[in-house]
Amino acid sequence: MRPDVQAFFDSATFTASYLVVDPATRTAAIVDPVLDFEPKAGRLSTASADAILAAVKEQRLTLAYVLETHAHADHLSAADYIRGKTGAKIVIGARIVEVQKVFIPVFEADETADGAAFDVLMEEGETLALGDLAIGVLHTPGHTPACLTYLIGDAAFVGDTLFMPDYGTARADFPGGDARTLYRSIRKVLALPPSTRIFVGHDYLPAGRSDYRWETTVAEERTHNVHAHDGVGEEAFVVLRQARDATLAAPTLILPALQVNIRAGALPEPTAAGNVFLKLPVTGLAAMGS
Repeated sequence: MRPDVQAFFDSATFTASYLVVDPATRTAAIVDPVLDFEPKAGRLSTASADAILAAVKEQRLTLAYVLETHAHADHLSAADYIRGKTGAKIVIGARIVEVQKVFIPVFEADETADGAAFDVLMEEGETLALGDLAIGVLHTPGHTPACLTYLIGDAAFVGDTLFMPDYGTARADFPGGDARTLYRSIRKVLALPPSTRIFVGHDYLPAGRSDYRWETTVAEERTHNVHAHDGVGEEAFVVLRQARDATLAAPTLILPALQVNIRAGALPEPTAAGNVFLKLPVTGLAAMGS
């Protein structure tokens, strides 16, 4: 079965979010929504999330879920905001608990690493109903331990595991990340039927291309992915990925993003004066091994 998929691209963080609809029942899910954050001014906005919610309203959809492919390090999640507006349940991989165990101490947060901020913790092999469609998952770690690929009909939402064929694959140097594990996850995705539509989490405009893209197929990735096409073995991939990761700076929003995203996008509680503060530990990246 083929869900309807509408993409929403955030050019500030190069993130693709998706509205996924069962055409028979008009039941919908949102994948990886963005909470807009301007770091220089410390200013939050819900414009990106509101654009998706406007589409939900205009199309008279019933929003059931917000699907998080992982705890993002490059943008703040709007999952909690959307949950508050709609009652939709927030879904993430069950191994988010491992990610929380790493980052809760970094921010000295008064929280427990139990995944309770999310509504549904999924393991590979489990499914959720999306109208007449089913949401299945592949556990695809390597970028982070908790990464999931969501399978809905003929569509796979891979988060940061794979990018467009001419850009390649995700970094694997975050805490809990591993290039060898990432390779095996990629091969799991590429074992899906060749016609499977793949929707990626980001596009960064490689040299020679001027238009943003976010949809490809298993067949196209297997033939053309510059890091992981058929014929690239595990050892060669690991050498390439580790060398590339060694040149990458930390994402601009990693510290504000992670302290919010391990809480399903919920902001810290306001002070008595009504202000909300995000922590910026100056030793934070060192504590994460970066």
